[in-house]
Amino acid sequence: MRAGREDVADVIVVGAGPAGASTAHWCASAGLDVLLLEKAAFPRDKVCGDGLTPRAVAELARMGVGTQAEDGWIRNRGLRVVAGGRSWELPWPDLASYPGYGMARARMTLDQRLAQHAQASGAKLLERTKVTGPLLDERSGRVVGVTAQPLDARGRADGAATTFRAPVVVAADGVSSRFATALDITRRDDRPLGTAVRTYFRTEGTPRHEDPWMESHLELWDGAPGASTLLPGYGWIFALGDGTANVGLGAVSSTPARQSAAGNDYRAILATWVRNSPAEWGFTAENQTGPVRGAALPMGFNRSPLYSRGAVLVGDSAGMVSPFNGEGIAYALQAGRVAADAIAQARTRATDDSRERTLGTYADRMRADLGGYYTLGRWFVRLIEHPQVMRAAVRYGLPRPVVMRFVLKLLSDSYEPRGGDWVDRVIAGLTRVVPAA
Repeated sequence: MRAGREDVADVIVVGAGPAGASTAHWCASAGLDVLLLEKAAFPRDKVCGDGLTPRAVAELARMGVGTQAEDGWIRNRGLRVVAGGRSWELPWPDLASYPGYGMARARMTLDQRLAQHAQASGAKLLERTKVTGPLLDERSGRVVGVTAQPLDARGRADGAATTFRAPVVVAADGVSSRFATALDITRRDDRPLGTAVRTYFRTEGTPRHEDPWMESHLELWDGAPGASTLLPGYGWIFALGDGTANVGLGAVSSTPARQSAAGNDYRAILATWVRNSPAEWGFTAENQTGPVRGAALPMGFNRSPLYSRGAVLVGDSAGMVSPFNGEGIAYALQAGRVAADAIAQARTRATDDSRERTLGTYADRMRADLGGYYTLGRWFVRLIEHPQVMRAAVRYGLPRPVVMRFVLKLLSDSYEPRGGDWVDRVIAGLTRVVPAA
């Protein structure tokens, strides 16, 4: 799988978000020639909650990304859950597999930092380069590169289109993944789909400034809790340590069809929730620092196969968002690491068949690690779609410490995969006995 004379790289990565940057870093670290293509120019924004679970922090540590406070990172102790007129502060579990803290950083600077890390590892980054489709071998139909269009600062075509060739192409181009779609790798209709909307508020001088807890509101009210209308979805408030907080709202449905049928205007719901927030939080129009933006959250491996004909799908392009909590960065970083290992190993194989089998191990490893967990997540979403189930959980489950301990580990995917306490063993056992997604 060494690049031939006509190839420009050993591997081309389409998209320089967390999944693409992780893949590029690990491939370059393995000695591969890597071309990382990004249609925008850094810094650029992405819709996200900006929260990093301990699982994501562990992946950053594996990559060697510095996460010191002076470099713009803020740590958090755990999750503050607000529901039923009460709140509970749940520290992240301190495990051998993951650190006992999470982090937060705006995607405007996070993605740039990760792309720079990939460059420092040896990857070549081309910004303002829009990949327009796969380049296919005429005889085999295998992906052998990409077609691309240079863009100017306004996102318009700037110069002649070109082609880049490589034995393997990694699609890290997000939820829409036009690259995967061009290969007829389409989204599945039997997987959960989430929606997220968010904005930013200045927080200096408010109780929200540098809050050491990631805050999640399981109930959203149009007014006083319990005395007004209960709104759909859940809310979050994540302090970013730079004088701002990410404030957003999310919702999830078991299928795209159910989400469409709900027909909710989540931007309006977010505005209603924020309007009724305590005055001391300062979530006012004057303190809002950016527009409300929204995005879909593809969940539970909603696009497959993860590998086909020389194309590897990582991150959102493969639907690697947790149905439990909307977390995607941790799995994007992990997918980049696992994909890079399969690509580097395939390079050492002597025949086309052995190279294909080795590249296929990427999908096997991701399914083995996440398939059972994502299946549990699908069942979880089906349960919470029923309002009476959520009401019962809030009323009877949240006040019980042992229940909340179990829920925190399950929802955050922060448990020991082997060993640990009884909670870890129960969750790990469940993920192994259910069918893999």
